Amino acid sequence: MSGSVRLSEQEKAEMLEDARSAERRAAFRAAREATEAGTLDDYIDFLSANMPSVPPGPPRVHVTRDFRL
Repeated sequence: MSGSVRLSEQEKAEMLEDARSAERRAAFRAAREATEAGTLDDYIDFLSANMPSVPPGPPRVHVTRDFRL
């Protein structure tokens, strides 16, 4: 009920397999470090380059009365 997407059993198994693989772990670490090394200018460039793919209006609002964490 948190609004998060539920993972299938297959997706969970794939994530665990990735976590156990030293090669995949190193690839994820390298990607994270490359992302963290970016500057504010890099981030603004990324946003500017992707503006055409974002719809101009606000997303459809989902009203909920379930405020549980």
